[in-house]
Amino acid sequence: MKSEIINRIASLRNFMRKHKLSAFIIPSTDPHSGEYIPKHWEARKWISGFTGSAGTVVVTLDKAGLWTDSRYFLQAAEQLENTGITLFKERLPETPSIVEWLGCVLNAEDNVGIDGWVNSYQETSNLQKELEKKQIHLTLAPDPFNELWTDRPALPDNKVFIHELKYAGLSYKDKITQIREAIRRNSCTGILISALDEVAWTLNLRGSDVHCNPVFVSYLLITEYSSTLYIIENKLSDEVKDYLTENEIKVRPYSTIEKDLKDFTGKLLLSANINAAVHAAACAHSLIEIAPSPVLFLKAIKNETEIEGFHRAMKRDGVAMVKFLRWLKAAVSTGNETEISIDKKLYEFRAGQPHFNGISFDTIAGYKAHGAIVHYEATPETDIPLKPEGMLLLDSGAQYLDGTTDITRTIVLGALTKEEKTDYTLVLKGFIQLSMAQFPHGTCGTQLDALARLPMWKAGINYLHGTGHGVGCFLNVHEGPHQFRMNHMPALLVPGMTVTNEPGIYKTGRHGVNNLWNTFQSMEVNNKNIWLSDLAKHYGIDYEAKQICVRGHIYWAEYEEDEDVCLLSFETETAWDACNDIFFEIDRLLGGELSISYRCCECGCEVYYTHDEGNYFPEECCVSASGKPFEECCDDVYGTIEEAIKEWTSKTGIEQGERTNEQMMDFINEYEYENDETYFYIRTFTFE
Repeated sequence: MKSEIINRIASLRNFMRKHKLSAFIIPSTDPHSGEYIPKHWEARKWISGFTGSAGTVVVTLDKAGLWTDSRYFLQAAEQLENTGITLFKERLPETPSIVEWLGCVLNAEDNVGIDGWVNSYQETSNLQKELEKKQIHLTLAPDPFNELWTDRPALPDNKVFIHELKYAGLSYKDKITQIREAIRRNSCTGILISALDEVAWTLNLRGSDVHCNPVFVSYLLITEYSSTLYIIENKLSDEVKDYLTENEIKVRPYSTIEKDLKDFTGKLLLSANINAAVHAAACAHSLIEIAPSPVLFLKAIKNETEIEGFHRAMKRDGVAMVKFLRWLKAAVSTGNETEISIDKKLYEFRAGQPHFNGISFDTIAGYKAHGAIVHYEATPETDIPLKPEGMLLLDSGAQYLDGTTDITRTIVLGALTKEEKTDYTLVLKGFIQLSMAQFPHGTCGTQLDALARLPMWKAGINYLHGTGHGVGCFLNVHEGPHQFRMNHMPALLVPGMTVTNEPGIYKTGRHGVNNLWNTFQSMEVNNKNIWLSDLAKHYGIDYEAKQICVRGHIYWAEYEEDEDVCLLSFETETAWDACNDIFFEIDRLLGGELSISYRCCECGCEVYYTHDEGNYFPEECCVSASGKPFEECCDDVYGTIEEAIKEWTSKTGIEQGERTNEQMMDFINEYEYENDETYFYIRTFTFE
């Protein structure tokens, strides 16, 4: 697979040369700015091999990078290994933006290409302005994957079906009246709706073009006097065609949207999330008003029928969950269940409920350390058995005709450590605080988000993802504009909105050390050498760019764990200060929770490094210079021997007096330390 990725990137570069492009940007979206997209538009996945839901790939003529968020750091590092694509971790201070990176690797007057159909107008506009500052040009290029992706999946042609009024609560005619009033308030003559969940909600239609999301690929053009649905026509059954005719909705081929917009005259309301190609077409003969889609807000406020449907759906979902929990307790004790098998069993219980229409997102069933991986999904390679001990994180949901569910449960399977009990309690406190909140009109989710985090903040703990998101009614499980999130989200919370409450504590791999130990095990630490360069690549660390030394290898390791402490000990054969920076970096990636000690050996000297919360060692760094002259031990640490001597005398409180440097070195080399606590610090090793 990795060789295929390399070949695909090479073919893209040939395309770029043909079109005089120095770089090409591939986002994760589709023409409808969807979070989850049909397979036809999974170009970023195809070109990189990275399967996460969020990320952007940038390819130049000699470099390539992928930008993604903290949910996918570990996954991306593994999937990008040996592909030639560098991982850039978003929201970290040392990570350059795409524009900053392009400014460093490209020259003035170079051209950067994008496919206007899968990049929003707003993102394209912002990107163009930022690149212009660096004298780099942005070009709307043809879709390269039509040519390069020879087995590209076709556009989905799944059948559309009617979402009955008894579930929807409002008819299409009621909704279109509200939308036209909004159009007039914006002094416009029409609106193009491109978000798939907005089209589905407006028309009271549903589909299955996107995994777990009951939507269908289409555009909807609404004017004061007409409505036109742009769709692949064979998706429409006779029943749906009759429904559309009854409601005076015209049907046009999906592929004609660009031509029709070029012919449209009037003032058209467009969301900033409209794709750049459609925006360019609409500008041909129309005035454009960029404003939030009124459907976004109308859809978010559920009517009485939808609210009642949510309650019924949650009750049925609760029945399925209770049945599952009763089954789980006995099943785990047999030792035959795994993350994947319990996922399938939960699906069975939900499928037995009335009005079930599939899951609302891929189930996250993470046992022990896997529970700390945000958006973890078990695979045959990662699947592990469950035991009557520790905790299971289960984040799952379902689509019902009358509502959409999304629930997260942390399930105790057996004895817990003191720390696990504490963390569970902190999350519960945050959940209760947010659930109990009463707030005045005009409050947004950002103002309330702190309530869920406060108990964790007091304990010095935080999480990077949002606390809660809106939920559609038999629609997308992620729905805006309202959210509970640290970064400012101005959308107000008003009666009728549905929103989740999902605080959490994520300690990667059980204090990170367990994760690192698992890595050592997977690399067969006690059977073959683990080169530090391979370890850096595994975690996606660009050690060359960061100037991190990765010389040497690990040839022995052991792991100790009890109720209160985890400690990883290992030995490297390397230059004695080589490991510092690489393990600083790994610690940061694993959440700043490492508790390790290691010994580096080379040329007869030994250096002992430790950072352990269990106080197994008296200090953070001790050095034994036995077997090697003092001046040689200090060669790579201090610029001159005078500096080294000055540091030694300062640390020990022993004066050089009238001794020459040569005499002082002899004295230091012969100096007998009383015990381990008096060893001279060559370099302090601490995690910051």
